[in-house]
Amino acid sequence: MTQPHVTLKIATSMDGRIALSNGVSQWITGSESRARVHQMRAEHDAVLVGVGTVLADDPLLTARTVPPPPRQPVRIVADSKLRTPAHARLLSTAGMGQVVLASAERPSGYNSDAISDSPEIWVVPGTDGRVSPQRLLERCAVEGLQKIFLEGGGKLAASFIQAGLVDTIQWFRAPILIGGDGLPAVAALGLSEMQDAPRWHTAATARIGEDTLETYIRA
Repeated sequence: MTQPHVTLKIATSMDGRIALSNGVSQWITGSESRARVHQMRAEHDAVLVGVGTVLADDPLLTARTVPPPPRQPVRIVADSKLRTPAHARLLSTAGMGQVVLASAERPSGYNSDAISDSPEIWVVPGTDGRVSPQRLLERCAVEGLQKIFLEGGGKLAASFIQAGLVDTIQWFRAPILIGGDGLPAVAALGLSEMQDAPRWHTAATARIGEDTLETYIRA
């Protein structure tokens, strides 16, 4: 079985920050970049985010292109303890596309009250009490999802990078500076030697409005 291809999308300031220290992130990049992200979503089988992104931003995760895509990507939330609230917009819009909660525990007490279409729950635990990136991709492969668009946040991105599962990075960089107190795009990787840092090749650079889109492929 072929392992799915994972594209990590990052949208940051010039200094690699995805939000202010208070969590405010709308909008770092411009409207042209956001439109390109919707097109990228439409080109993938699934959009994947961590539950922290859901709790902070309450995103829809749909591909809002003109015209709309023939089929919306599956919306997957890595939610190890099933903390996605019933009122989350992606759950209340389940009719717009399939929603999956990837959990590290069985959903014995998950409250799906007030959800018109309860999400599908995949139990894919890792050894650390969190969702296993490898097992999640294996389940995606079983379900026929071969192109995964990983949109963060920083902890989920770090877990996939540590596991060597990110194939491509699409990095939108806005011409602003946020500073060291901003939130980083990728959480700690626990490196102690420079030679252990994951390496990437620059495949393309493009201007998107006032922003820059950098495409990297794994070395």
